[in-house]
Amino acid sequence: MIFSSLTFLFAYLPVTLAVYFLMPLRARNAVLLLVSLVFYGWGEPVYISIMVLSTLIDYTHGMLVEHFRHRDRLARWFVGQSVAFNLALLGFFKYWDFLAANLSALPGVDLPQLGIPLPIGISFFTFQTMSYTIDVYRGHAPAQRNIVSFGAYVTMFPQLIAGPIVQYKTVAAELRRRVNTAEDFALGARRFTLGLAKKVLLANSIGALWDAQLAAQAAGKLTVAGGWLGILAFGFQIYFDFSGYSDMAIGLGQIFGFRFLENFDHPYLSASVTEFWRRWHMSLTGWFREYLYIPLGGSRCGTAKTLRNILIVWFCTGLWHGASWNFLLWGLYFAAWLVLEKYVLREVLKRTPAWVKHLYTLAVVFTGWGIFAMEDLAVCGGYFSVCFGGGPLWSAADGYVLRSYGLTFLVLILASTTLGQRLWRRLPRRAEKVLTPVLMGLGLTLCTAYLVDGSYNPFLYFRF
Repeated sequence: MIFSSLTFLFAYLPVTLAVYFLMPLRARNAVLLLVSLVFYGWGEPVYISIMVLSTLIDYTHGMLVEHFRHRDRLARWFVGQSVAFNLALLGFFKYWDFLAANLSALPGVDLPQLGIPLPIGISFFTFQTMSYTIDVYRGHAPAQRNIVSFGAYVTMFPQLIAGPIVQYKTVAAELRRRVNTAEDFALGARRFTLGLAKKVLLANSIGALWDAQLAAQAAGKLTVAGGWLGILAFGFQIYFDFSGYSDMAIGLGQIFGFRFLENFDHPYLSASVTEFWRRWHMSLTGWFREYLYIPLGGSRCGTAKTLRNILIVWFCTGLWHGASWNFLLWGLYFAAWLVLEKYVLREVLKRTPAWVKHLYTLAVVFTGWGIFAMEDLAVCGGYFSVCFGGGPLWSAADGYVLRSYGLTFLVLILASTTLGQRLWRRLPRRAEKVLTPVLMGLGLTLCTAYLVDGSYNPFLYFRF
């Protein structure tokens, strides 16, 4: 399903752009809506009806909230209906089998597991439409009266299936009127190419190593060094996979005249876990902060309620990523570290050298990626048992891995920093103009060759 949609994207994007820019401004939202529905339906021919239903429900509820704004209780009722519908939709498709399996372990409980495939992108578009009705109620955004424009917002194919989560209020003005300039097109195309290269050339290049270390664990051949090399590989893979797709979405959005907010800000440069979560998947952390943490009281209601709010938010953050115990454990793991930094480690970190804080943050974060990556807790426990000294320290296979992937790791480390941006800014304007099309052409050529020739091409965040 996923790759059917991607095939459509790459095959028909030039035609889409040609039709889009030939149409008058007032018709461009209709073109975007039609293409987005075809894009999603190409990969999800059954579940497209779910997306259409979600769009209609939230469109009508936004109108009702605005119409009854002077009657607060009724307006709140319609907001509640919209939120309840979206949560029920997400809960049924994403969490029913998980709940059924775990509740059925209780005496006298026998709930059927339906085995319904998860609609791709459902976690993203349900959160987007929930934020819409809430923002209309709060007065942060006007209700969208044009259903075509609202549908274009919900189904917008550049970020539909893997984010970033775009809040309606950030694009409301552009849905009404936007200017598509040649500069925006050029900058968007450059950003798209950069994202594609990050995903295909960087994420894919290291992902196979993680799979190999999992296989070594299953065969009883994992070592301490090999275990940590695998976790490092997954940490880089998920970063370049997701930040690459975010760059592609932001670039395509800019081509079509939209300014999506940034989703990543070099998170592996962070000097604390708190800072890391200000830089990683910023659209999701911002969504939970604005629509859950602050309404619960944030950190304004005393220590006990602040701890409660942090735990609730990170429980939900873990659950958002998937219906599995490892995701819940992952969320609570980071909740614990954030609480420690807020109440125990704050003064210690202030006195700690920057390089030590950086290493500490990476150790916490990459350990967390190990929990995130392994849905089977028995496998996860066995893997970490080896990593923390429960197996051989080193093997000849680890030396081979280092020789094979050493240069790749070096490139990934450098690409995780701001070095490339700083060097690019130092280039003379004339050199930048010459190099940009050359690098874009080279990047597209290499990515195309890799995609055609390679069989390893997972998009990690599509399953969330």
